[in-house]
Amino acid sequence: MAALPLRALTLRQLQFFSVLVEEGQFGRAAKRLAITQPALSNAIKQMEKLLGAELLTRSTHRLELTPVGAEVLARTDFLVNTFEVALRDIQSTVQRGRAFVRIGVIPSASARVAAAASEFLQAGQRGGREVELAWRDAPSNALLAELRSGQLDMAVAAITEPPGGLTCIDLFRDPLVLVVRRDHALAAAGDAQWEAIGRERLVLFESGSMPALGNPARAQFAQGAEPYRVSYSETLYALVRSGQALGLMPRLYTSSLRDPELVVVPLLKPRVERRVVLAYLPGPMRNVVAQELIAFLRERLPQAGELAVRRMSKAPRTRR
Repeated sequence: MAALPLRALTLRQLQFFSVLVEEGQFGRAAKRLAITQPALSNAIKQMEKLLGAELLTRSTHRLELTPVGAEVLARTDFLVNTFEVALRDIQSTVQRGRAFVRIGVIPSASARVAAAASEFLQAGQRGGREVELAWRDAPSNALLAELRSGQLDMAVAAITEPPGGLTCIDLFRDPLVLVVRRDHALAAAGDAQWEAIGRERLVLFESGSMPALGNPARAQFAQGAEPYRVSYSETLYALVRSGQALGLMPRLYTSSLRDPELVVVPLLKPRVERRVVLAYLPGPMRNVVAQELIAFLRERLPQAGELAVRRMSKAPRTRR
């Protein structure tokens, strides 16, 4: 149990602190909160007194968080976000008569997750229960940050190392593959080893898990040419199609590739993979439906992954 002075902290004080840091100035924060500047200043001073620590260093033109203030802010934002989201959940339940769940997903896994979520929703409707999902697609690091801050109930993300403070359930592994032109020698081979890339230039994503996955493998096999780095799959495919590079990307991205000029080639020895996980905060969920959806996705998504692997392994034999 928290010490007695800390238990005197109010949600309103925490909200004031969160808004003040976001705005960076007492005047703007007070205006946004619809209170006077002295009232805001007094609230922050009272909060610091209860905590027994200085949260902010004040100057004429700006505010800076102290090290303690930075730690307090992370927990403050979580509490404030969780409270506001919980209020919206309650409002949705009362006004619309349905449960509300927020789910984040990396774009490359969105088709698989959306299909599984649709099955879950249909099962819920058959049970006479209405569920509404709010979707958020973003890179893994953004999803995990929003999960920690209480803005999401769960996220399907790709990781290379376990993220701190979250429960992660392994769903499946997503290996790196090459995307090459159909007239390239590697397309006829059916698969490739890293040595086969030789001195050819690669194109890969500049963010997400690719730097942590692709760069060590490139270094291991002393590939000379610095790769092109892009943000979108359309640009990656265009560079491959024009013959300027070989595409290096996680296999999930290629599930929607329907281009007769391009071929997906498994990349072996070593097989480099990223972990796709279902992540959520440990402890009690905001609602029962979120718990049920996590359990459903935990069972359904690995099965979908296995089916996708089988379809891909058969695909080269059907090409003519």
